[in-house]
Amino acid sequence: MKISELNSEYDKLQLQYGAKELTSIYNGGCTDNPDFCFVFMNPTGKNIASDPDWKGRRSPWIGTKNIWKLFYRIGLLDEELYKDIMSKKPQEWDEKFADLVYADVEKHKYFITNLGKCTQVDARVLPNSVYSQYLDLLCIEIINPKTIITLGNQVSSIVLDKNISVSQCRKQNFLKNIAGRDYKVYPVYYPIGNGMMNIDKAIEDLNFIIKTNAKSQKDIEDFER
Repeated sequence: MKISELNSEYDKLQLQYGAKELTSIYNGGCTDNPDFCFVFMNPTGKNIASDPDWKGRRSPWIGTKNIWKLFYRIGLLDEELYKDIMSKKPQEWDEKFADLVYADVEKHKYFITNLGKCTQVDARVLPNSVYSQYLDLLCIEIINPKTIITLGNQVSSIVLDKNISVSQCRKQNFLKNIAGRDYKVYPVYYPIGNGMMNIDKAIEDLNFIIKTNAKSQKDIEDFER
């Protein structure tokens, strides 16, 4: 299955659970065995790609700033592009610039998605039952990431099917079997919105995860030599 084939399912769920005047947001980045898959909660109308008149890609965080600050601080965004993002107002993003940003994401070998693709007008809390509707559509088995990073207690708990408190399991990973394959999942503090107070902890933990992943890959390459 191609990842784009899931989009029609996301659009159906948008009509059920999202704002009727907005469109669903899909995903973006490296789709071929990325180093990391970042799983956030759900998009809001601050993402300008949720406007029905938007003609470009519908990927997370288009037209926003804070998440790109985080990716820059953990070494997953080029400095020149980061400065361009910081200089733009949301309405100054266009389809070409969104593609440029996600080309950089792909170059750094990570994938960004939301557990729920149903765009809301604001950052309201959604019940677990809504997120659970998307769990089988998360596309992990299609992109096959080396490491999954779940952001926040709610998303982490739903993905791992157990009660997760991020503060109690920092820098720990859990195994999640998806389509017969075990994946490492690291729960991390949600770093945006109300979670901004925890952004430094999120960055500390993400830097640890990235360093650990890099060491694991080097060990594998050394062994294969």
